[in-house]
Amino acid sequence: MRQEHADKAVRAPLVAAITVLCPSVVDFMKTKILIVEDDPHILLGLEEVLKSEDYDVASCNRGDQALDAVAKHRPALIVLDVMLPGLSGYDICKQLRAKKAATPILMLTAKGQEIDKVIGLDLGADDYVTKPFGVRELLARIQALLRRTGKAGDKTKSDNIFQIGSATIDPKTFQLKRGKTTEELTAKELKLLQVFHAHAGEVLSRDKLLNEVWGYNYYGTTRTLDQVVVQLRKKLGDHGSEPKHLLTIHGVGYKLVV
Repeated sequence: MRQEHADKAVRAPLVAAITVLCPSVVDFMKTKILIVEDDPHILLGLEEVLKSEDYDVASCNRGDQALDAVAKHRPALIVLDVMLPGLSGYDICKQLRAKKAATPILMLTAKGQEIDKVIGLDLGADDYVTKPFGVRELLARIQALLRRTGKAGDKTKSDNIFQIGSATIDPKTFQLKRGKTTEELTAKELKLLQVFHAHAGEVLSRDKLLNEVWGYNYYGTTRTLDQVVVQLRKKLGDHGSEPKHLLTIHGVGYKLVV
């Protein structure tokens, strides 16, 4: 008990300092964040920091309980450790994406090698922070992910059905419907279409699209983006020699014409 009071006395100034340094950067309406972390000290610190920023925080300390926790809490974002008992963070990420879960995932690990980051991002993680990390950096990355997915403000924004040409896209079902044809969308395909739709008529560079959809720590090439665009053109019925909607702007990137 005495040690617990000592720990709180040490943490209190840190939380107070963070509150001063990062005052309500975004007006969060109790956005829920799920932390999956087995280290009790890191977990407690993350909980206190995020609660001080007015997030609604849920936690889980075992990998093999993480999927149930996601289903139970339906978080807006998941902070996911890689090394977990029962199931690794990589496996959790892979299974969530296989289920078409588009919830943004921020991976948290002590590993610092580039290959570990590449694995996590290729499996569908949206961003990556390496321990030991700065609290301000962590908060900034969380806020950036929530803004990209439309969950920092209007929570229903990213679930709105939208139209591109004759195609209707429903984010809740990950489906694109065009006439009598129904196409299934991957998480990255859906996110890319949402970005294009939000910036219809604008020329978007490949770097911007990669940052928005794959995250700032993506280590792959622009070829990945190009391949996804090819698939989207097919699903939009726009894959002829002269596409009408997803246009290539040579030397720059792409533009959506609705």
